[in-house]
Amino acid sequence: MDYRTLKQRLDGYASRELSQRTTWYSSVAAAYNQVRPRYPASLVAQVIDTAALSSESAILEVGCGPGTATVSFAPLGCSVVCVEPNPDFAHLAKLNCRTYPNVRIDNVSFEEWPLAENSFDAVLAATSFHWIPAEVAYAKAAQALKENGRLILLWNKELQPSYAVYQRLADVYRHHAPSLARYEDRVEQERILQNLGDMVSESRHFRDGVSGHMISNVVYTTVEYLTLLTTYSPYLQLDPSVANRLFENLRSLIDRDFDGKLELTYTSAFHIARKV
Repeated sequence: MDYRTLKQRLDGYASRELSQRTTWYSSVAAAYNQVRPRYPASLVAQVIDTAALSSESAILEVGCGPGTATVSFAPLGCSVVCVEPNPDFAHLAKLNCRTYPNVRIDNVSFEEWPLAENSFDAVLAATSFHWIPAEVAYAKAAQALKENGRLILLWNKELQPSYAVYQRLADVYRHHAPSLARYEDRVEQERILQNLGDMVSESRHFRDGVSGHMISNVVYTTVEYLTLLTTYSPYLQLDPSVANRLFENLRSLIDRDFDGKLELTYTSAFHIARKV
């Protein structure tokens, strides 16, 4: 996927009505909390070190979801203010962070959040920044940061089986949902991540960008894998009858030919840049 195509796709998410973006994951919030992968501890440690975060830091997290990344940074003991527009996610985030008194969850969109200028050492967004119009996201994040504060973007790319396994699954997709028969190899995923980093520098609000990534391997059962698919936006847009047929055929194939489980890989990455 080239830069222009990626930019158009991200703009498509961010340009939706705020009310639609706010409730987009409501029907799958519990599933999202259950099966979306966490950010690797070693990656988080690298981010904390690179961004010079400590127990004295103040972090603003934009779009915390159910607290997937929040629980990795909260043990630092620093102040974390999370802005999450989806009420179902906000509820789950409060449950997941209940043991961290230093974490506050505000159920409000970043666009509507009352700006606290020059207040934070870091603005963190974990697989969420693309849901906010770019002209708002970068400018408001910069305004919220103290001098030399840092923007931290975390990403977990989609979990994928090996290409050989994908080719078997693709037969089902071509029959029931051909638009979803898409595979991103490691080179393509790294290109996408590079483009995401370029967008930060091109916003002109941040400089001195640093990035890193790593590969993780996991095993999901059939149920876990199909539940995971329901949390991805292209699947949320499927006609229910199409989704039912697709999932039933995928279930049969995975149970029959892969003993009810799939080995998956995913790329986790970070971009860190300093406020101009």
